[in-house]
Amino acid sequence: MPRTPPPLITCAALADLGDRSIARIAGLVITRQRPGTASGVIFLTLEDETGVANVVVWPKTYERFRRAVIGGRLLTVTGLLQREGAVRHLIAWRIEDRSGLLDELGLQDPLSSERGDEARRPVPPESRKAPRAKPRARHPREEAKTLFPSRDFH
Repeated sequence: MPRTPPPLITCAALADLGDRSIARIAGLVITRQRPGTASGVIFLTLEDETGVANVVVWPKTYERFRRAVIGGRLLTVTGLLQREGAVRHLIAWRIEDRSGLLDELGLQDPLSSERGDEARRPVPPESRKAPRAKPRARHPREEAKTLFPSRDFH
């Protein structure tokens, strides 16, 4: 029987959990680090609207979810929270690439070609009328006659 994953929580909510709690977070990948001295361990930093979370990916977990770890822009990570003072790391067990959802972000209607994150400027009522003929350029002498009707320009 498959186990249901824990509920999705925000990165900020990790601060409220105790050491060795099971947690599931989602966020944009802002850093990937694989230091040469870390014996194949990968460190990810995920960001959501509430803050950031540090994720540790052990080599065996990396092998299982390699494609998501390398190419994912938006990830869901399930794992064990490890706390040492103020430092919190989520030790990843399962990593899901949810980057496909980013393509739909900002769309008002999935069938529409307009983007919801682009605002149109309101069109003033007078500009909704039929376009007027553009006034022709006038010679400076003709313009002067309009401005100074009492003078004689020959």
